[in-house]
This record gives sequence, structure tokens and C-alpha cells, in this order.
Amino acid sequence: MKIKPMGDRVLVKMVEMETKTAGGIYIPQTAQEKTQEGVVLAVGDDEAIKVKPKDRIIYDKYAGSTIKVESEEQLIVKMSDILAVIQA
Repeated sequence: MKIKPMGDRVLVKMVEMETKTAGGIYIPQTAQEKTQEGVVLAVGDDEAIKVKPKDRIIYDKYAGSTIKVESEEQLIVKMSDILAVIQA
């Protein structure tokens, strides 16, 4: 199934957070914070969108709507909820 966001929306694959700290302590999933980092999979057709597929981004903590695509959780966010592009 292929998802194409509409307007100023962006489809994001959320990056999994580390489940183990630097000191070797495992963090249970219930205690982990919601991730704020992801990879852009698809973008809408609005000209105001400043990101492109494969960009690594940071988005607002409680932004967007979570959807499940082929058993994988993805997020649809508005362009205004994207805070930064991570550059390598």
C-alpha cells in the first residue's frame, strides 16, 4: 500500500529510540518518551513544503496522526510541525 499525503502534510517513518542507556540499563517501552525524530517517506503537493523524501527530521513532540501501514507505524504531520532537518 502506498500513502500520498495531501496538501502541506508529510509522511514520516519514526526512528526507534534506544532501549538501552550508555551505562547498559534497559529502558522498558512504557517508560520511553515518544520519539521526535524520523525519516520523510512522502510529501504532499503544497509548494510550502521544504523537505523531501529521505530527509531526516525532528518534529514537534505530540504532532501528527499515527497510522499503521503493513504492520509498521508511520506518522502524518503538517509542515508547520517539522522543527528541523538533520544534516550529516
